[in-house]
Amino acid sequence: MNFPILSFIIFFPLIGAFFILFIKNNPENNNLNARYVAIFTSFTNFALTIYLWFLFDNLSSDFQFVENREWLRGYVNFKLGIDGISIFFILLTALIIPICVLSVISSIKSRLKEFLVTLLVLETLMIGVFCSLDLVIFYLFFEGGLIPMFLIIGIWGGPRRVYSAFKFFLFTLLGSVLLLIAIISIYWITGTTDFVQLYQLKIPVEYQYILWLAFFSSFAVKMPMWPVHTWLPDAHVEAPTAGSVVLAAILLKMAGYGFIRFSLGLFPAASHYFTPLIFSLSIIAILYTSLVALMQDDMKKLIAYSSVAHMGFVTLGIFTLTHQGLEGSIYQMISHGLISSALFLCVGVLYDRVHSRLISTYGGLVNIVPKYSILFMIFTLGALGLPGTSGFVGEFLILIGAFKINILIAVLASFGVIFAAAYMLWLYKRVIFGKLKNKELNNISDLNKTEIFILSSLSILIIFFGIYPDPIFNTIKVSISHLIENYNYNLTVYLSNLNN
Repeated sequence: MNFPILSFIIFFPLIGAFFILFIKNNPENNNLNARYVAIFTSFTNFALTIYLWFLFDNLSSDFQFVENREWLRGYVNFKLGIDGISIFFILLTALIIPICVLSVISSIKSRLKEFLVTLLVLETLMIGVFCSLDLVIFYLFFEGGLIPMFLIIGIWGGPRRVYSAFKFFLFTLLGSVLLLIAIISIYWITGTTDFVQLYQLKIPVEYQYILWLAFFSSFAVKMPMWPVHTWLPDAHVEAPTAGSVVLAAILLKMAGYGFIRFSLGLFPAASHYFTPLIFSLSIIAILYTSLVALMQDDMKKLIAYSSVAHMGFVTLGIFTLTHQGLEGSIYQMISHGLISSALFLCVGVLYDRVHSRLISTYGGLVNIVPKYSILFMIFTLGALGLPGTSGFVGEFLILIGAFKINILIAVLASFGVIFAAAYMLWLYKRVIFGKLKNKELNNISDLNKTEIFILSSLSILIIFFGIYPDPIFNTIKVSISHLIENYNYNLTVYLSNLNN
């Protein structure tokens, strides 16, 4: 296929943002033209990613739809390509953005046009992360996403938006400086930043440990892992609903993707060496943040802490280096992207009507908003990993992978499932059931047509992939097998050289 479909999918939202930018502000019709352009752009891009999935060859472990153009006088190439690991993250990104566009049309009251532009620019940068086959290009897309997210939190956020935006920016930027130094070091050592070539060249083992730590510093903050997770609850609380959705669904997954693509692919010896560290931090994240979530009265903070716990499962599964663990981690990231998006949208629905995120404000909603209560229940059950939902599949596979490596680690991680059930069911009970203490809730309306469309679509996907996970497994299977084979081979070579 000669058509540069990946470049088109990456930059098409940017074209939409450009058109919106030059549309005149019209407060009277709430920028109808800008809304239509954003909806058209985001849904068209989603349709293109579906088409890309149909074109994708599940039986090949090679990168597909590869584009390679000379950039920076031959030192760095603008190289793109996808495999079974990256394609679903592109699909997830392209799905979440139109959902965000639809959700903000009624909730964002000021500077709607600018918000839509920022959202579409962010889509370009996020898709670029999952398509990049060069470390420099990856870095530019990876860190470029900080700017639109910073603006979303800092301009359209809550009362403490400036504090939260700067905290988010500084935390992630500090880790990113080390990532940049590591990429420059890799170029100095090997003479290339093309990581397809780097897989073949194999980075010398004496450099792997320090380079792994540099990459880890960036990915751990973005994930986020304990103890560098404190920026996430603040960012979620102050961000508008669409910002929270993008942050939870996509931005956290960029770090997980980075661990799989770079930490395992480029530094197998270091990954093997630091696996106990990852296991320890993952277990602490699962147990500690789950207990913290139990203590929250702010719905957004509770879901934010639950995200840290779920990402603990992801890092645990990745570094088991088993087929089940890696499949489960990718599945968990996709599932969490759908479920967390839905939960934040549910919180946004209530906030738009009552202007409060406090759990204590609510209670007895089941008789007032029955449609909302049913859909919220599906997402709650998905978050705690009930069989029949996508949340169960990923966690189950991760635990199987962990049991194969270390029984104690698997048992401790299993408590995270119990804690998840505790804080999610407790949240649902306090919000939906019980007596109606706040009389103002009598006047709130149930879901409108747009909200029903968005939440129903997500609920269908969560249940569908919970019952029938094969579409995802069939796509990622070959790429994961190839990754594990290369990892084991390179690790064996490194260990034999050390012994000699």
